[in-house]
Amino acid sequence: MILVRNDNFELSEENGKVFILTYSAGFPLKEFDSVLRSHPRLKLSNFSILKNVLATANTCAVEIGRWLPNVEAEIARDKMSASIFINETHDFILKNKENLTQQILETLENEGIVHGILDFDISKVEPGKAFLIAQGTHPVTGTDAQITYLPKPERKPVISEDGKADYYDMNFISEISEGSWLGEKIPATLGKPGQNVLGEIIAAVPGRDFPIRYDIKSAYEVEEDGKVVIRSKIAGVLDDVKGMIGVNRHLPIHGDVGVETGNLEFNGSLSIKGTVISGYTVIATGDISIEGAEGVSGAKLIKSIEGDVYIRGGIFGLGSTLVEAGGNIFVKHVNEANLVAADSIHIGSYALGSQLSAHSIYVDERKGKIIGGRAVAKNTIVTAISGNRLERRTELIIESVNKQESYSVIQGKATHLKQLQFEISEHEAKIKSLLPFLNQMSKEQIASFEETKQGLAKLKVEAATNDREIKLAMDEMRHAGKEEIIVKKEAHPGTYIQIGKKSSFLSKMTNGKFLIEFGELNV
Repeated sequence: MILVRNDNFELSEENGKVFILTYSAGFPLKEFDSVLRSHPRLKLSNFSILKNVLATANTCAVEIGRWLPNVEAEIARDKMSASIFINETHDFILKNKENLTQQILETLENEGIVHGILDFDISKVEPGKAFLIAQGTHPVTGTDAQITYLPKPERKPVISEDGKADYYDMNFISEISEGSWLGEKIPATLGKPGQNVLGEIIAAVPGRDFPIRYDIKSAYEVEEDGKVVIRSKIAGVLDDVKGMIGVNRHLPIHGDVGVETGNLEFNGSLSIKGTVISGYTVIATGDISIEGAEGVSGAKLIKSIEGDVYIRGGIFGLGSTLVEAGGNIFVKHVNEANLVAADSIHIGSYALGSQLSAHSIYVDERKGKIIGGRAVAKNTIVTAISGNRLERRTELIIESVNKQESYSVIQGKATHLKQLQFEISEHEAKIKSLLPFLNQMSKEQIASFEETKQGLAKLKVEAATNDREIKLAMDEMRHAGKEEIIVKKEAHPGTYIQIGKKSSFLSKMTNGKFLIEFGELNV
């Protein structure tokens, strides 16, 4: 097919290839551009070849390019879009709209483009330029599981308008009735699959699932309105059971612990409206709340194995009272008593001649005093005043974490946690495989199935506990080297400051933040 013939050259097309035969040399290269504009289907393969051919006369035709289809489709590499090229002049497009439209539809069919085809106005198409003809549908990622728990009220003193902390008022016990809502989980969704322009399905990425954690002894899960809802099995008090929400048994004592009650030991939480009489003992696995305004005087032992201890009034220990908590201790004041907490000790007014031991110790920074005795923490000690004008020896000590030992412990627990997670996966797979046959099982098989479920629950509890212990150890390691003792107002002479192996005995009045700087105590 002859495309162009003039005095200088002849352009022809054969089997999709374009050839030029030059009659006379010297046709200007710039003028050849008009030939290309009038023939959009001509695509040069090598510009330098054309330049050489125009410069010399030839007896044989030379291939200079390709003859493009008047309609072409191009599919993106990810198959999520497709474009059309019309290799014709603008005038040709306007005069042949119907035919070209039909050609476009046939091209789409031939290329297998069947999804997301867009409406188009062919009169607005630019010759030789791509225009979007089809758009795939992207998959929609599923939403992650959403878990909500009944919030446990923050245990801290009520701060009045004048800025004073009132340790007589704390929302310490949160009573829960049987069947109460404790939390819920909205399951992760699978998402929506997508489709590329070729009609191929693109799988959706499901949302991430998270386990809902609760104490299986005191709570249960039930499906309600498409959600997993956690409800209380028993009436009691809201509790944190090894890092999981749960309900602890609750024993209210409406008077004092003394002659009428005898020593108390209870598997759950205790709330005592009165006090603990001198010489008596109270032990509970959960929280202990002693609400008498007069506080405690001469009690022998007050111990919460896993929870917190709250004493609304003060403690007059008479040199013999021991208060222990698996969590925190909250008290108005302490006089000649021993306090030991796995987490923190919070004192509203003063500690006089007492032995304090905890991860962190906080005595009210506006007016609190530590006078005499010994306060030992792993991370932080805060008080307004230490010692007194009589220069009574008062020891403030931070026992630094041994990083090497802690790292070794963490590694051991992490290895154990990995094993637990493997066993949990095995149990879950076994349960999933047996579920379809539950209705066909014998009594013995059902008993075995239930035993597997109970085993799974125990493994999850153990894994949660292990995970919590790892996080606590890692938190201690993160704070290693950041230990500090803060005396906001007055650190009297007679105050002994120690952080790790560095120590100093104050000989003059000072205050501020004491810590290790450049390997030395900044006293």
